[in-house]
Amino acid sequence: MTAGKPKKSEMLEVRLPYETKTAFMARCRETQRTASEVVRIFIDQELDGRAAKPRSHGPVWRAPWGRLLAAALAGLAVGAVAAPSLARPTTPSHTAFERLDANHDGNLSFEEFSGR
Repeated sequence: MTAGKPKKSEMLEVRLPYETKTAFMARCRETQRTASEVVRIFIDQELDGRAAKPRSHGPVWRAPWGRLLAAALAGLAVGAVAAPSLARPTTPSHTAFERLDANHDGNLSFEEFSGR
């Protein structure tokens, strides 16, 4: 018996769409590796805990940038609702000023302000 790598005798069947398989095989040819070698490297990395984290396909707000995007959109929505009310003339406070300005000269004296 020879020392070194153990004999590879187990098989793993993986079902893929045809397009995925052909793209994978083309990539293997580009990197001058066999498909088996690439799969073994991936499995070894996975077992060592060095494999890349799987991409999240969940809601966008769970990503760190997604929360920022959600907050920005919420801010824009609040601004869109508040902007028209801020642009309107403030008639109620103008009316209050007119009530205080007893002589209607456009200025409030101390007496008018204090109600004397």
